[in-house]
Amino acid sequence: MNLQRLEGFYWVAKQQGYARAARAFPYPITQPGVHQQVRRLEDELGVKLFERVGKDKVVLTPRGQLLFDGFAPFYEQLAVLEAQVKGGQVGGTLKLCAAGHLLRHLMPEWLRRLQSRRPDITVALTELPHADLELLRRGDADLLVDWLPEIPADVEVREVARAEAWIVAPTHGPHAQKGRLSLATLAQVPFIGYQADRQLKALQLAALEAHGVRPREAFGADSSDTILGFVAAGLGFSLIPGLNAAGPKAPGVVAQRLERPQARFPIHAVWRRGRPHPLVEAALECAPTP
Repeated sequence: MNLQRLEGFYWVAKQQGYARAARAFPYPITQPGVHQQVRRLEDELGVKLFERVGKDKVVLTPRGQLLFDGFAPFYEQLAVLEAQVKGGQVGGTLKLCAAGHLLRHLMPEWLRRLQSRRPDITVALTELPHADLELLRRGDADLLVDWLPEIPADVEVREVARAEAWIVAPTHGPHAQKGRLSLATLAQVPFIGYQADRQLKALQLAALEAHGVRPREAFGADSSDTILGFVAAGLGFSLIPGLNAAGPKAPGVVAQRLERPQARFPIHAVWRRGRPHPLVEAALECAPTP
């Protein structure tokens, strides 16, 4: 069906007359022009859409009513849609990916602000074991939040937090004395390293080497929260990033900031290079600052 003819049909149905429809049109048109649009639509469909009930009044036939009920909501939303597009107020679903500890410790307050300001945006969250930029490149994600060892040329970033490296170990044992950890003694404790993210694993081992510790590796895990759970269970010690100034907290775990090297990692919001998608822009407006 021709959209221009449907437009004429809509205004005649709304105004119940051709002269009134011509006056109501959003752009100049004559009464014969409106009549021609409706006649051509009726010819196209092979049905009568209106019946005359007075000198200057028409009403919808049953089939005309069926067409009007289906088309009117679409047409009436066009003005709203135009205003939204021009004003940048685009709702929809934002596809956001982040590491597990960021979803738990960084995203909740950020998402609360976004929900308060833009209730028309739904966020689809995906937990990632490591930063996978291919998700952005393929369009499977709109925004990724994580630490990047390097920033490629085809993405843009904004720093939203900073993480520090923390040594975490079970509270009980000779390695923990009065809330302080002895790295020399920890060398005898099984080490829990990152498994999927080789870059994070390399950073862990390099930091321990700077302290003269060659760990006895025993377990691997894909997330900081899982590692923290293993430590709390007494399975070993590890190094994990923490966003809180007091360090990671869990019952049965003692945490100590890594002093040598004093490691701080920027956490970035990452999106495809170019003007951000309106949903990404809305999320960035609510993003935290380090």
